[in-house]
Amino acid sequence: MTTAIDCKYTVEGAGPPLILIHGIGAARDAWRFMVPALREHFTVVSYDLRGHGTSPLPDGEFGLNELVTDLERLRQRTGIEKAHFAGHSLGGQIGPAYARAYPDRVISLGILSTAAFRTEDDSAKVWGVVKAMQEKGIAQVLETLTARWFTDEFIARHPDLVERRLKQVIDTSPDIFMNVFRIYAGTEMAPWLQEVTAPSLVLTGENDGGCNPRLNRLIDAALPNSELVILPHYKHSILIEAADEVSAHLIRFML
Repeated sequence: MTTAIDCKYTVEGAGPPLILIHGIGAARDAWRFMVPALREHFTVVSYDLRGHGTSPLPDGEFGLNELVTDLERLRQRTGIEKAHFAGHSLGGQIGPAYARAYPDRVISLGILSTAAFRTEDDSAKVWGVVKAMQEKGIAQVLETLTARWFTDEFIARHPDLVERRLKQVIDTSPDIFMNVFRIYAGTEMAPWLQEVTAPSLVLTGENDGGCNPRLNRLIDAALPNSELVILPHYKHSILIEAADEVSAHLIRFML
């Protein structure tokens, strides 16, 4: 029996419910630049994944199923019957997995900057990052991640925001960070994605290395009811760097 953790959450705005699911080594404030636009149209629920932000630390290793169970527990605690869901990166794997397990609870999905249909080479690269972190330490690998997450122009213009994101990773328990990175690296949605029938917006950045347009086209093709959006120029951290564009697409698609 999978035991749910009561994750910390915030509710803002009014309208149909929209539950936001952040990625690895982040927290609910990952959505802070998007919430002002979203709460004009939705009752926005953002939460910290287990072991992230101010949510409780779990006992021992956990997998995707536990993260889905936490999300269902959150829905129950908020009293929401059905909601829109949007997830980024690892959150973009949790959302579809939740929709598969609880289809009657999902109005629509936003699947943002995530990966499926990885080739052997794709998998080798992401597991290579995991291995490098295990051998050298998370902090030593962060510099290479920065270049994957943000465009060069954004790094030059907003060093404070980049530094804040890196500090958030460093402040996350290393065991938790490596645990969720392994979930992200090891999850393959290809075998079951066609079972997710909720209307789905599949969105990624043109220059996102690990969650690239090639993989997202395959995600879009597998889903029975989806739309694909590729945001020109951006890399992985679109919640921070492309907040206005991502918010506008979610509002347009979900309303």
